[in-house]
Amino acid sequence: MPVDIQERTKAIAQFRAHDRDTGSAPVQIALLTQRINGLTGHFKTHKKDVHSRQGLLMMVSRRRRLLEYLKRHDEPSYRKVLGELNLRK
Repeated sequence: MPVDIQERTKAIAQFRAHDRDTGSAPVQIALLTQRINGLTGHFKTHKKDVHSRQGLLMMVSRRRRLLEYLKRHDEPSYRKVLGELNLRK
């Protein structure tokens, strides 16, 4: 299920660094988290959807790499993102 435009815009507005920021690490992590949460709901009804599961695993690993990058370069922002998105680390 695709992410709603309003939810996407809200996530970008919450994590952006400046007005036109759509690609910084916190914004990318927030958008990936939305897509991951949407797909986990999809798998409750479609247990045998192997191809989408592979895409989910790729998104999870991309989010993990972005979180590691953010932790190395900007620790306070890393803590903020973890807290607001309710991610474990």
